[in-house]
Amino acid sequence: MESFHPVMNLPFSYTFSTTLTASSSSGTTATSITNTWMDPRIWSKLPQRLLDRVLAFLPPPAFFRARSVCKRWYALLFADTFLELYLQVSPRHHWFLFFKHKTLKSYIYRNNTSSGDQGDINVRAPPCEGYIFDPYDITWYRLSFALIPPGFSPASSSGGLVCCVSDEAGPKSIILCNPILGSLTQLPPTLRPRLFPSIGLTVSPTSIDVTVAGDDMISPFAVKNLTAENFHIDGGGFYSIWGTNSSLPRLCSLESGRMVYVGGKFYCMNFSPFSVLAHDVAANIWCKIQAPMRRFLRSPNLVESKGKLLLVAAVEKSKLNVPKSFRLWSLQSCGTTWVEVERMPQQLYVQFAELEGGNGFDCVGNGEFIVIMIRGSDKALLFDIFRKIWQWIPPCPYSQDGGVGGSYGRDSELHGFAYEPRLATPVTGLLDQLTLPFQPFNG
Repeated sequence: MESFHPVMNLPFSYTFSTTLTASSSSGTTATSITNTWMDPRIWSKLPQRLLDRVLAFLPPPAFFRARSVCKRWYALLFADTFLELYLQVSPRHHWFLFFKHKTLKSYIYRNNTSSGDQGDINVRAPPCEGYIFDPYDITWYRLSFALIPPGFSPASSSGGLVCCVSDEAGPKSIILCNPILGSLTQLPPTLRPRLFPSIGLTVSPTSIDVTVAGDDMISPFAVKNLTAENFHIDGGGFYSIWGTNSSLPRLCSLESGRMVYVGGKFYCMNFSPFSVLAHDVAANIWCKIQAPMRRFLRSPNLVESKGKLLLVAAVEKSKLNVPKSFRLWSLQSCGTTWVEVERMPQQLYVQFAELEGGNGFDCVGNGEFIVIMIRGSDKALLFDIFRKIWQWIPPCPYSQDGGVGGSYGRDSELHGFAYEPRLATPVTGLLDQLTLPFQPFNG
């Protein structure tokens, strides 16, 4: 696959050798004998079904490199039998997908000058690109999103699909993209006009759910967080095309624009004061959950890890004799109680706080990993929850903009999502029925 560019060259040839040591009366001699593991006479007779199973276990970069071996391997991406096997046996890759940060000022500035500045009318914006981080090999890849039309920005990711939302104020257009395949599927526009709503996406093998919440435009000059609208379609033939609406809790502030899906609910941070908003998708009900130590939190983030909701934040009790710290809490099964599960080592936190300098940080979790990105810099930490290991990760080599004096601007920092690359996302075939006339379901 041409769009993958690894940071370092990976070894492709492997040597299997055995050294035998023999003793004799005249001394000791060493003889190197080549092992027969890679004998082509054996591997050339491997059954195709078994060979396909081996290829299905390859991570996407290795799979797309393997496609150059022969015509048959190249055609596997379009073979139904292989894709069915891939969906059954392929392991899940808990990766991360990052994009360059877009500030609200950049949207407003572009919208205010797009009609009046005729000098740049022929200047096209560079194609969108993403940066994949593999936490297992600590490797970065660059991935092109050239098919995404201008005026759309990534907002969420689930099940191998990336959700891109239109930037313009008004009813929101949404595109679901599989960047590995370069496929695009567009959803019908939302019914309510919004400015910068929070977007939640969850994709299973048989269903797609999208929630768009907040930033209702009550006039061309004012927005309020009033409502949420939902999109649902599943393999059972049921669909709701933005016809299921709900009211948000009073006085909520959804500044992060991000939602996390865990156990049938979307969760997002509420600010001023800090709390967590939960949306039960099946019941279509919103509720508010009190955050732990809410008066002492800084830069709180919600992440999903192995089916659990975690709250990650810095704690600063300036008026108490308690050292500043970086903590993780897990929401218990009752849905209202938080339990502290991890704390950054104090020596590492001192180093982290010095680099962060009060600018804040953003977190994204996937599987057993959490990535903590320091705002305004290229510094990031990777935390392995299972092994309890904290480590600094190398900066993405593709996101640097070459600023003056090597500065790292706000528009160069990365924001990202949990991402699981998939060679096939058959659930998008359900959206083909939306070309037929339909009546929205009003729940």
